[in-house]
Amino acid sequence: MVVAVVGVGIEVVIEEEEEEDDGGGNWRSSGEFWDHGKFREDFDIFDFSSVLKRSNIMSHHQENNDDYMEDEHEMEDVDDDMGDEFHGQDAGGSDSDPDEYGYMSDRTQDTNAAQARRGQDIQGIPWDRLSITREKYRQTRIEQYKNYENIPQSGEASGKDCNTTDKRGLYYEFRRNSRSVKSTILHFQLRNLVWATTKHDVYLMSRSSVLHWSSLTCSKSEVLNASGHIAPSEKHPGSLLEGFTQTQVSTLAVKNKLLVAGGFQGELICKFLERPGVSYCTRTTYDDNAITNAVEIYTSRSGALHFIASNNDGGVRDFDMEKFQPSKHFRFPWPVNHTSLSPDAKLLIIVGDHPDSLLVDSRSGKTVASLCGHLDYSFASAWHPEGLTLSTGNQDKTCRIWDIRNLSKSVAALKGNLGAIRSIRYSSDGRFMAMAEPADFVHVFDVESGYEKEQEIDFFGEISGMSFSPDTDSLFIGVWDRTYSSLLEFGRRREYSYLDSIV
Repeated sequence: MVVAVVGVGIEVVIEEEEEEDDGGGNWRSSGEFWDHGKFREDFDIFDFSSVLKRSNIMSHHQENNDDYMEDEHEMEDVDDDMGDEFHGQDAGGSDSDPDEYGYMSDRTQDTNAAQARRGQDIQGIPWDRLSITREKYRQTRIEQYKNYENIPQSGEASGKDCNTTDKRGLYYEFRRNSRSVKSTILHFQLRNLVWATTKHDVYLMSRSSVLHWSSLTCSKSEVLNASGHIAPSEKHPGSLLEGFTQTQVSTLAVKNKLLVAGGFQGELICKFLERPGVSYCTRTTYDDNAITNAVEIYTSRSGALHFIASNNDGGVRDFDMEKFQPSKHFRFPWPVNHTSLSPDAKLLIIVGDHPDSLLVDSRSGKTVASLCGHLDYSFASAWHPEGLTLSTGNQDKTCRIWDIRNLSKSVAALKGNLGAIRSIRYSSDGRFMAMAEPADFVHVFDVESGYEKEQEIDFFGEISGMSFSPDTDSLFIGVWDRTYSSLLEFGRRREYSYLDSIV
């Protein structure tokens, strides 16, 4: 018998068999320890190939609170005497490794829908060979997961007015889990690193690179590599022609054939997907607290392509990509973690390091209303396509739905299972809203039911981002884990009815 760590916090006993070391199994990106005026965290997750001497189930998310509070996703060890046995192992590897985008690609197999229907785990976790069942590990994970809070006990207090939902919905069916493409994250609070531009095309962060993944051909290609030197190939006023070196990408947006990557030092890198090279580089601020928290790409009412960058310095900046220059700059009294523009481009929802969210005029930046109800800091927001309702996601474990015709209180409060609501997306037809927790759960709500019905997508691993395809046919979820890092793909269920006729 041998004991192994299989990722997602699981240490197991398996039947002894020959396992070859892949030579690059454990890697530690230079971007895993952060101190950028926000928080830092050690995602200490080990591979299936790491061998231990004892058996049990335990967390391997190491507490890192020298200057900050404990991790958002740390779990207590079930067996305390196993404590630090494997913490601090040499993680090796580098960004120049030949098999940079899939060190286990020769040995791993993706899971498809047919295999899942036959009972195979969608992530390829061999539960039948483990010393614990999936159900038992899920129960333990829920019981011991520690949600990160800036305001203590916010998660417990927020449950008092939350809606009860029917979780029997099935709106998106599992299609494929692609372990050959490895989704990663750098900042534990920022989870907007997966973007679908069609039902087959997805862009995501993998270590220091932005990758394009085609679910049609099951192939990946590098679009942008931030580990080296990036400089614009076009000359525009205000663009930093010297570019950047070793940019640590904190957030990403891809839409309308434009890719914008934001960095920990206020960097913004803009690339048009149909043009060679990078078109525009700029730095929003030289403030010490400069991390770019979120980017939203949109088309203005005049038809011009713009994007909005939300920054930790309290700034919200609008950039005109037709003129390649900033067009607006609004300042707020606290770090802005996410911003969403209404469908008619008249209003902005601003969320950040304050329990209240702000609804502001997109032209003047003046506050129209405050949204009160959350108990902690917010990191996600989204507008319903019809423009009358919007959603905010908070570290108090809730997503609140607001109606702009009456903002005195939220019209619904939706509770997560484990932790903060880190990402929110509406399908383009407005039928569904998806909200992602930091790990393990994505909830897809039926908007037409008044958010009373939902599908709960259940897996194991940190969530790097999620995205509906523009045609609503696909839903992609990025999962980060040292062993089971992957891209999950779900397809929309369609109900067709046929009228029988007599010929």
